[in-house]
Amino acid sequence: FQLYGYCYQDSNDIPDTLTTITELGSPLEMIQLLQTSWEDRFRICLSLVRLLHYLAHSPLGSVTLLDFRPRQFVIVDGELKVTDLDDASIEESPCTSNSDCFMEFPARNFTLPCSVEGRCESMNEKRNLYNAYRFFFTYLLPHSAPSSLRPLLDKIVNATGNGKHGNAKYLSPNPLVNSEFTQKCVKSANTKYRRVPEAFIPDENYRCWPSYHHKGCLLSVFDVNEAIEICDSYSQCKAFVLTNQTTWTGRQLVFFKMASNHLMPDPDKITYVKVTD
Repeated sequence: FQLYGYCYQDSNDIPDTLTTITELGSPLEMIQLLQTSWEDRFRICLSLVRLLHYLAHSPLGSVTLLDFRPRQFVIVDGELKVTDLDDASIEESPCTSNSDCFMEFPARNFTLPCSVEGRCESMNEKRNLYNAYRFFFTYLLPHSAPSSLRPLLDKIVNATGNGKHGNAKYLSPNPLVNSEFTQKCVKSANTKYRRVPEAFIPDENYRCWPSYHHKGCLLSVFDVNEAIEICDSYSQCKAFVLTNQTTWTGRQLVFFKMASNHLMPDPDKITYVKVTD
């Protein structure tokens, strides 16, 4: 979380009160996140993985967030950031035997090894990882994920749920972002489309889910073939418009339309109209 400034002051007879000025973020609402595109939710999970890595290898040592619930996080420019560090701890639990390294969660428990130094091995890191699984990964990753990625995503979710270290590394631009999701090979469609360069359809919108536009159907595609496949899958889709905008993974944004009665010139767009017999 970006810190812009801070100051010490006495407040209500409490000495050395610290006031911080930080960047502004949006509260994390899980229901709203589930209504966004999978691509945006994947980006949030990816930023969470970066946070987990930093907490495990911070300059202070391994840091655990004792209160890992969504209310402790905000969204800043599509990235997840932690805002409340009051419950952060850098102390690995002392132990004399493995039984002292028992971690209890609502759904399952873990027992970690006790090191020769008398500390529970990687307890901070495992606590963070499992909390990330139960509060974030299990909801945000599988829900409406691309079918080609579901086997890998299931592996990631199951691994983090079992508390296995290192498996969150798969949540990275390689292999996920640069995988079948962005390089999807689409079977050739039987439907024919007429290409109309430098044209746009201003109206004729319909709603679809998930969409990047609340009043229309705006989705991301890898190429024209994928756009054709999507349009063919919607009975109301009669045309689509390629824009010059892309998502953070480089996929192109496309408007899907119910008709093509009113075409308007636009040098930055290309319209494809379904050819009917």
